[in-house]
Amino acid sequence: MAKSIQAISPLRLIEWHTRWRRKEEWARVPRNLRGIYVRNRHDRESDCYNVVYVGMASSGMGIKGRLRSHARSKKKRNKWSHFSFFVAWENIRNDEISELEALFREIYRKDAQANSLNKQKGSKRMREVRRQRPASWSIT
Repeated sequence: MAKSIQAISPLRLIEWHTRWRRKEEWARVPRNLRGIYVRNRHDRESDCYNVVYVGMASSGMGIKGRLRSHARSKKKRNKWSHFSFFVAWENIRNDEISELEALFREIYRKDAQANSLNKQKGSKRMREVRRQRPASWSIT
């Protein structure tokens, strides 16, 4: 009897993604997607998509709703030109998505080139994580 072989996902947290879509395409995003989204500003000279903001969408508004609110915001709508998003698997909890967002924001917190919208707040949970000084690192 042949055994059935199940495909193994290449990523544990992310089911699928799309990158560098024009801002106007937010309306085509499926409803109720959970995960991490990124607002980018395209630099035509360098063909780079600079990160303006990293956010999360969990239960409720979803990625589409978050992008819609940013696109309609008088304060934010002219600060980005493209977006990307990374959809979490159904078995990933909302607090795990939140932890990913906190990690990405922590990376940008002290970056002089990062957009100020990205630095809006740190993560309380990240501050609670135990820090280790180099002297305490175990070298094996």
